Amino acid sequence: MAEHEQGSGGSPVKAGFVAGWSAGSVSVFQLVLIGTYISIGALAHDLGFPIAWVVLSTLIVWAAPAQVIMISALAAGAPPFEVAIAVTLTGVRLLPMVVALLPILRTRASSFAGVLLAAHFTAVSMWMESLRLAPRRPVEERIAFANGIGTALIGGATIATVAGYYFARVLPEPLVAGLLFLTPMSFLVSVARASKMISDRIAAVAGLVLSPLLVVLGVGLDLMWTGLIGGTAAYLVRRAVRARA
Repeated sequence: MAEHEQGSGGSPVKAGFVAGWSAGSVSVFQLVLIGTYISIGALAHDLGFPIAWVVLSTLIVWAAPAQVIMISALAAGAPPFEVAIAVTLTGVRLLPMVVALLPILRTRASSFAGVLLAAHFTAVSMWMESLRLAPRRPVEERIAFANGIGTALIGGATIATVAGYYFARVLPEPLVAGLLFLTPMSFLVSVARASKMISDRIAAVAGLVLSPLLVVLGVGLDLMWTGLIGGTAAYLVRRAVRARA
């Protein structure tokens, strides 16, 4: 098994990658990402960034909110160091997803390159699809399967970035803004569908209520406080339910 997984031409690696690529290509997240990255490409065009830079940012940053922050902040003249810190802070939210996903995917025989690539591909879309589908695959295929999903999603996003960049002149601004809204709405629907325990539902409702409330109140770091308060409340409720059981 180890020899098959480590070899680049091994059948588990090939089968897992092809299956992952197929799953990612037909995923609803593919449509969402295409719409989102058409908008990002158009935004970058309107703010005067070169196409090569925009495509590279999609491949390296691979997080739509971080890219919007980076493009908007740089266009507004913010110092690059401050922009880098802001983008890094938005990326930290993905670290717990990597920590939760990799134990499901990797084995002792998994190659470092495959694990590193899976960690890079871990965005909300890839994470949710891998958590849902990877456990159904043989364990020796899972890293390749997740990387197949990631490749399909980032490939579609990259093509959409280029399309949005060159179609920017004909896309109406309300449409560009609306396409950016697809990503948070798709994540909200996915969270609602995947919430099976009461703690999941409490965390989701807390996020919907606290986030806009803290923004209206002008509380700094509103997203961090939303996660801290909502997550803590969900954890305490879960502990109370288990104690009674």
